[in-house]
Formats: sequence, structure tokens, C-alpha cells
Amino acid sequence: MSLTPTALKTDIDAAEAFARTPQLPALRAYQAEAGQAIVDSVMNGRGLTFTVVMARQAGKNELSAQIELFLLLKHARRPVEGIKCAPTFDPQGKVSLRRLWSHVVQAGLQSVATRDQGRSVRLGQARMLFLSAEPTANVVGHTAGLLLEVDEAQDVEIEKFEREFRPMASSTGATTVFYGTPWDDSTLLERAAQHNLDLQRHDGVQRHFSADWTQAAEANPAYARYVESERARLGDDHPLFRTQYALKTIAGKGRLFSGGQRAQLQGRHQRRHTPSAGETYVAGLDLGGQDWHGNANTQHDATILTIARVVSPTADAIVQEPRLEVVEHVKHSGTAHDALFARLADLLKNVWQAKRVVVDATGLGETMARLLAGALGTDVVQALKFSADSKSRLGYGLLAAVNGGRLKVYAADGSSEYAEFWCEMETARANYRPSRQINFFVDPSDGHDDYLMSLAMAVDAGGNLDARPRIARGRIQE
Repeated sequence: MSLTPTALKTDIDAAEAFARTPQLPALRAYQAEAGQAIVDSVMNGRGLTFTVVMARQAGKNELSAQIELFLLLKHARRPVEGIKCAPTFDPQGKVSLRRLWSHVVQAGLQSVATRDQGRSVRLGQARMLFLSAEPTANVVGHTAGLLLEVDEAQDVEIEKFEREFRPMASSTGATTVFYGTPWDDSTLLERAAQHNLDLQRHDGVQRHFSADWTQAAEANPAYARYVESERARLGDDHPLFRTQYALKTIAGKGRLFSGGQRAQLQGRHQRRHTPSAGETYVAGLDLGGQDWHGNANTQHDATILTIARVVSPTADAIVQEPRLEVVEHVKHSGTAHDALFARLADLLKNVWQAKRVVVDATGLGETMARLLAGALGTDVVQALKFSADSKSRLGYGLLAAVNGGRLKVYAADGSSEYAEFWCEMETARANYRPSRQINFFVDPSDGHDDYLMSLAMAVDAGGNLDARPRIARGRIQE
């Protein structure tokens, strides 16, 4: 069965309106293969479960919308309901609903179709309902007699799906489709994909369909150029490139840096304790505790200041982001914050003349960040409060800089700072969480992560910072 406008025309009473239908976007071969299998399962009451894993922007949402429109047309005379859930209704569910409705309009069917309360599209007596799969969403009571779809299934909680969505299709034996891109091996999508692959090996019926970025690139040169640029920027081993484009899962826990990545991080330039004229510097400041009782033996996290030189990309560089060369580490342990503020303010303002500083503003660090902003300027100091989202962003930025060869650390100098830095790089771990979040850290049993966090903040400080000297331009007055 072909998912084409020509085939659709034979299945709608409003033939005159549909005869004027412009072409819907043509499905590529890998889309049509999956679509035909899904439609066949629905139309012949097979009740199969499918997994459709496609790279970002490879067309899984377009495929889903065309399947939905086709099935609504086929069942327009029956009071039957299809259900599509997504990790959120706003924006993800709304995006899917708008796409389906745009196809209804494009097909000239809006006169026989309605949008009910902004949550469903009805064509004749059949309708497609869009629901949120958020943990707190109240969705009990619906029945998927036509089709059950799960969008971005890697971000839907397994317990939520099993308890509230799977029963919607159980009484009707409806076909179920999981769409998404991989993450780790614990997601709803990956579990369903592995189950489908096991079934395929036993009975030969294809239930799992995948298309990585190379398949989409064959049909779309612009897409190929975009993904190649992302590959250059992020690197093949970056979690987002691996999962969203190469369709490879990642381990839920493991080392943050491989041996190869640590080799990329190692630079050849010399450490320096003072700046060079005409160069631009940024910094990351991870604040440790202070010794309130004057006990030198008390163990505290150290305050680490990482200074990096910013080198702007050349005009012909594939990735137009600056290169960072870490040139200095300054360490303070247990220093009272009032004395520490004076030292840091002098170093950053008068010695290095830092153009941007990202400061750990979590807890007691908030006061230090505010004081430094007052001394250096709010345009220079950026206060960062650690949260799951902000730390995830730092982690991805750090990995992208390492993978892209845009971050280098000074050559070995025999210092304790150099040794401690590399100890943390070797023991740093990553924990990949749902919703594509990453937590990176050094396990307390292995030591501290002060240098690691300071490095990540220095990378954040240097992001998109143009270190090229500004050239005054204007009109000469006559």
C-alpha cells in the first residue's frame, strides 16, 4: 500500500476537494518502507509494535503525519480514535498536531475536518488525539482503537507508558509505534527496539526501522552539509552526535574522557604566569570552602582559577568558534573569602585583564560572584548556579571543545597543579540521564573535581568570544 496522494484520493468521499490537492511532501525510500509496514499492520489488524529510529531532521515526524492522515481518511466513516503521546504536550504534542493539521489543509480537507479543543484532529468520525506523557499528566480513560504512537520515546518514562498508555491499545489490539533517536540502553525506545530485533530474528517480520544521517544526506545535500558541520564542531564521539545522528546508544555511566580525548586535550604550549600583550584571556572560577577555624589540616575543596588564551578562528575554518589554550591554574585552599576576593579581583582585573569570567555562584559562591561583578563589571563576570540543566550544558560544551581540537592545556611543567589536573581528567566520570542530560564529576573516592569544573566554566567563558581586534569604521567627514 502506497502512502501517496494518489492512493489517498480513492479513500475520501470529498473527492472534488481532494482532487485539487497539491502534492504532499514525497516520502523517501526509508520513510515509505516503515510507513507501508505500519499501515499494513493497522489495515489488516495485525496489531504489531514498531520502532522507527531516524536521525534528527531525517523525516520521522513527516512520516508520522502522513500515516495519521492516511488512516484518518481510511476510517473517516468509523467512530475510532488514534492516540499520539509525547514527553510534553507543549511544545512537542502541539508541533505534531500542527503538522497533521497543515497536511489536512494542504490536502484541501479542512471543510470536512476539525480541531477539537486544540488537542485532536477529527476527519469525519475518526480522530487523532494528542496527549502528554509527562509523569503528572492525567490521561487515563482513552482507547487507541486506530493507532498508538509514542513520539520521542527515549524521553518517555517506562513506568508511565506501561501503566497508562499501553492499556489504551490492549483491548483493541491496536498497532503501536515508537519514534525517536537513541540515548542510553535503559530507555523505553531502546527496550522496544531490542525486543523488536529479537522478534525479527525469530520470525523474519521487520518491526524495527532505522535511518542514520547518511541516508538522509543522500537525498538532501543541504542536510549533508549541516550534519558535517555539526560533526566537525562536536566530534564523532560527542554524545549528541552519536545518538542524534549516528544512532548509537551511549553507556549510562562511564569515563568522561577516553584516552584519545585526553590526548587531544594535551597541548604543547608553555604555561605562563603573566599575560602577553595583545592577547585575550577568559577564566573559569570554581570556588571551594574556606577554613573558618584556622585549621590548616581541614580538608576543603580547593578554589581553582583556570586562565585560557582565546585564539579566534581563521576566516576559512570549518568551525567558527574560538580555540582556547589553558595557560595558567591558580589554586587556593581554605582561604577566607574576603582575602580570596582581593587576590582574585587583582589577578583577573589588573594582571590578566580577563574579558569574560564564569564564576560558580552556587551557595556561598553567590556573594563572591556579586563582589567580582562589582569589581570587574557585570559585562565581564557571569554568575553560574549549578543545576542539572546548567551542568549538562557545561558538559556538552566541554566535550565539544575537546573533540573538535579547540581546547588545549599547557605542556607538562612538573607542577602539582599539572599533576592534579590530569588526575581529575583521568578519573572524571559521566552519568547520562533522561532527557539527554549529562552529569559529570569525580567520584569522592577518587578525589576532587575542582579543576574539572573550573575548566568547563573557562570553556563556557570562551564560547563565541571574538578575540580579534576591532577595527574602527566610519565615514570621513569632508
